[in-house]
Amino acid sequence: MKKLFIAALLDAAGFSGGALLGFSLGKAIGADVFAAGYGNASIVGILLCGLGGGAGVQMARWLLNRAQNK
Repeated sequence: MKKLFIAALLDAAGFSGGALLGFSLGKAIGADVFAAGYGNASIVGILLCGLGGGAGVQMARWLLNRAQNK
């Protein structure tokens, strides 16, 4: 039970960190997630947040597996 809880917390942290990184990258290039309507800049910002969140989860799982196999 404890291992599952730790894995879930790491997944959540990885997703949050990755999405925040994607959001920051989007703001840096001018892609505003919270822009009015669904223009190209808004879609790119949403895409970067999603990709960042997914990459963060994968990174967290990779780190957890690496730590458990040592």
